[in-house]
Amino acid sequence: MILFKDKLLSEAIFKEHFVCDLSACNGKCCVEGDTGAPLEPFELAELENVLDAVRPYLSEAHQEVLDVNGPFTLDEDDGVFKTTLHGSKHCVFAIEKSGVTLCGIEEAHNDKKVTFRKPISCHLYPIRITKLNDTEALNYEEWEICKAACALGEKLKTPVYAFVKDALVRKYGEEFFDELEQLAEYLNNEKS
Repeated sequence: MILFKDKLLSEAIFKEHFVCDLSACNGKCCVEGDTGAPLEPFELAELENVLDAVRPYLSEAHQEVLDVNGPFTLDEDDGVFKTTLHGSKHCVFAIEKSGVTLCGIEEAHNDKKVTFRKPISCHLYPIRITKLNDTEALNYEEWEICKAACALGEKLKTPVYAFVKDALVRKYGEEFFDELEQLAEYLNNEKS
């Protein structure tokens, strides 16, 4: 781990390569796993605010889950609010379009129906944030279903941190990312 500003960064976010390859995985990250997407505290209100605009993008079954359970639930294992699931795996905001699973919130955002893009944890993936007292640790999460993304990232020579640039800027700001790039350059020079 590297201490950078007030964050702990896994070296893997600089060393590993990653670019989502939806044609290979079909968006399985939205329909696999055993919990919904982790949410920041401010995102609870954001989800409530965009719900009416996002509902038309969702299947009837997912809308019914929202009616009963709402857009988020508290995960009692870790005390973190997460998006609600339909069944035991599908995020309630997951939609299928031409055989690919996408985010209904992001589709509404792309259509300029909402300003909220999607939960930051989804936007940052494959980086996962772990809260450690007064700091945050940014770790690279490896997942079997993302092998094609790793292969495409390797082919394009795109390190994880560069792939999630927009999300890092959204979460921490432009200056943070600019300095992170300088750190990456320093680490690459040290390696060679």
